[in-house]
Amino acid sequence: MKQARAIIIMLITILLGILPVHGDYSSAAEDAALCLIHEVNLGNKENQLELGGYSKSKQIGSKDDSVYKEFPGMDKPYTGPLPWKRDPKFLETIKKHDTPVLMAAYKATLPDPIQAEGYNIGLAAEQLAGSVVQPGEAFSQNGTIGPYTEYRGYQAGPTYAGNQLVTTVGGGVCKIASLLYNVVTFSDLNVLMRSCHSMTVPYVPPGQDATVYYGVKDFRFLNNSDSPIVIWSQKVGDTLYMALYGRQKPPKVTWHHTVQKRLKYWTEYRYNPNLSPGMEKVTAPGQDGYVIKSWVTVATPDGKVTTKEKGGSWYNASPRIIERGPRKQP
Repeated sequence: MKQARAIIIMLITILLGILPVHGDYSSAAEDAALCLIHEVNLGNKENQLELGGYSKSKQIGSKDDSVYKEFPGMDKPYTGPLPWKRDPKFLETIKKHDTPVLMAAYKATLPDPIQAEGYNIGLAAEQLAGSVVQPGEAFSQNGTIGPYTEYRGYQAGPTYAGNQLVTTVGGGVCKIASLLYNVVTFSDLNVLMRSCHSMTVPYVPPGQDATVYYGVKDFRFLNNSDSPIVIWSQKVGDTLYMALYGRQKPPKVTWHHTVQKRLKYWTEYRYNPNLSPGMEKVTAPGQDGYVIKSWVTVATPDGKVTTKEKGGSWYNASPRIIERGPRKQP
């Protein structure tokens, strides 16, 4: 099993051009691959190739699912009011493509957005709204609203890199991918490509996120329905709304997850000569890592319930960082 896993990791990392030149391959390549998950749908069964990496830390409470208490109701579609209900452009688009049925909607609120994160999300939502996916057509987020460059109006925002937070132009557009992943899942459409983040995110439950990186990671789905699908999205304040419209209501889809491993964060101390003697300052709170198994149940109006596996998601733990000033003199 370990040998087969190593071979799979090596193949993926070669394809992505991230094969390490030096050091321990099993850990370096695995950390570089960082939870690349492709969902390939064959008939009614979803088969997934899954890879992941996480920092070495203490494993605790493998079956502890308490993290999901932070996301009440987010295992189901959003059924509240949508901000574009009376938008003339939206109404015209729905009428033009004859897609009057709300297939699924979802919303997520971003707590404390930083840098241009909120701006980038709003811009991406505006560019995405009104996109049409024809029957049998594959949708690509990167192909539709990418690349996420300054030329296209994007600004510097936060991005995960392993177990660190860095800044890149377009940082924040992964929120679009995450909400797309959910409305597509709730609409019982076939996901073709999805990658989870390298750490958990604060706006959707673990296992329900998706990340994009232009040229490397994309979110893609297939319109396996018999009619066009219209995507609509809008950011209001710090909340992002997303919905799909078609001609037929999908079955009832509900998310389910189990925590297979929980990886406790650790503490790192760093010297900061600019702090007062004896002073300590927490600059990063620390974040637990998780290995998640996900699936959905699909209930049709005739009472039949089927299960679809959604594969695994691997998330890094990140350290709690405390800066210390010089020692107090006796």
